[in-house]
Amino acid sequence: MTTQLSSKPLTADTYVIDRGQGDTILFLHGVPDTADMWLPFVETLSATYRTIAADLPGLGRSGVPTDFDFSLDAMAGWVDQVLTSRGITGKVTLVVHDFGGHYGLAWAVKNPERVAGLVISNTNFFSDYRWHIGAKLWRTPILGDVAMKLMKPSAYVDAVHKYAPNLSKEQIYKVYEMGLSKPIQKQTMLKLYRVSDSSRFKGWEDKLTALTSRVPTLVLWGDADPFASPTVADRFGGQVVHYAQYSHWLPIEGGAEVVARVQQFMATGV
Repeated sequence: MTTQLSSKPLTADTYVIDRGQGDTILFLHGVPDTADMWLPFVETLSATYRTIAADLPGLGRSGVPTDFDFSLDAMAGWVDQVLTSRGITGKVTLVVHDFGGHYGLAWAVKNPERVAGLVISNTNFFSDYRWHIGAKLWRTPILGDVAMKLMKPSAYVDAVHKYAPNLSKEQIYKVYEMGLSKPIQKQTMLKLYRVSDSSRFKGWEDKLTALTSRVPTLVLWGDADPFASPTVADRFGGQVVHYAQYSHWLPIEGGAEVVARVQQFMATGV
């Protein structure tokens, strides 16, 4: 079922997809995607597991409190409240991508005893990461605001299609329409990039790699990602699977192939 919830003390409506029964899997998307990117995973895995996917604060159909500071602590708190609001207090397998990795992995670091497993795809959690040129633009006050305001759907579609030709322009436009067409979504995207200085992962990154050495961890990486080198994947620990033919949006580009790999991980832990 798909429901709307009110999470406290964040006091913002969060859009949540919640289907199936069994061990819990929480899917967290990136920017400017929405929970809908995980629907193929939900449709397959909800036959055996409880599958939850949520629109991140200020993105997709979710609201965001004006005082939400997008710190790692705040992100972890939001994840915790999404789970609590669904009555989930036990262990969870996290499947994260892009900025969803910041949210999910921050929660994992703060709640290691509740982590059943981790599936990590094309994200960053390391303090020496260097931002790509587009991110540097959005991180720049005034200039980034102007660029975001003037961004046209066609320009966004063309840029993403250049980086991820496996995605159709229709798919990319749908992502833009759902995740980047509203002022609140654009403001959230700017805030995310501006607070996410790589140095903030100091102290967190070591705790994460300590965690991945203890719990089942699968890293799925689109090696054609223009934003993060394939070498980043190997730093997380766990089992790493490289997909040379796919780019940053591996969970979408890889389709049934990636869904099946996550299904295998859930069944066997490898």
